[in-house]
Amino acid sequence: MYDSIIVGGGPAGLSAGINLKQRGKNALILNQGVSFLEKAERVDNYLGMPALSGAEMMAAFKAHAASLGVESKEAKAANIMPFDGHFMVNADGDILESRTVILATGVAKAKPIAGEAELLGRGVSYCATCDGMLYKGRSVAVWGNASDAVREANFLAQIGCRVTFIAAKKPDTLADGIDFAAGGLQKIEGTQTVTGVVVGGQMLAVDCVFILRNALPPDALLPGLTLVDGSVAINAHCETNFPGVYAIGDLAGKPLQVANAVGEGLVAALRAAEFLDK
Repeated sequence: MYDSIIVGGGPAGLSAGINLKQRGKNALILNQGVSFLEKAERVDNYLGMPALSGAEMMAAFKAHAASLGVESKEAKAANIMPFDGHFMVNADGDILESRTVILATGVAKAKPIAGEAELLGRGVSYCATCDGMLYKGRSVAVWGNASDAVREANFLAQIGCRVTFIAAKKPDTLADGIDFAAGGLQKIEGTQTVTGVVVGGQMLAVDCVFILRNALPPDALLPGLTLVDGSVAINAHCETNFPGVYAIGDLAGKPLQVANAVGEGLVAALRAAEFLDK
């Protein structure tokens, strides 16, 4: 079991990982794709590192963490479950256990789909490798902008699901036998469970829809998490309404700046270390 799992490997997450490592804690960073910072053309307001591109700055942060032996893993967290005084984190189908969790996923830019929240866990899923076998022999849809969306669709077809892939353009790597629906996912239909989805104004009957985004809304990742104006509500110690869960960086609101993210990573790491030492 880890002392802390850090969900997100941007500046906030790396800062938390470094500071937990310095305090002798066993932490794991789950990298969830390219940080928004890496796309920045130039950053001029970070003390001691002027005139760097975002990619250069992130390379320096990652090298620092690697030099200290901070453990990291390329995986997307699908959900976090409190369980018996600790937390179970579903990372690409692998269940990892940790005494604390630090959320550093950045801003989830995608808007929820109508019906998504209401039918989550009742035909709406964020992880094909986790829930796919529940729908073997049944009709499912796959939609999302995550890099692994096609791979997950192919996996579902391999295990016996009848798959429809929803996108603006059909991917070249989509396996034979998978149906394709051009357009965007507009609505999820159903009352007790999912009965269909609306794509391009047309109803498509399915038993499940797999929504695969690069980053999940924080309250979808950890149901019950308190939000204020779309950001995770935290106190001065970066603590959330869940004891042992912290939120840092852009996820926790403005200012959306590298210096703030790095500072909150330190604050959360210190508080988590205190929590672990009780």
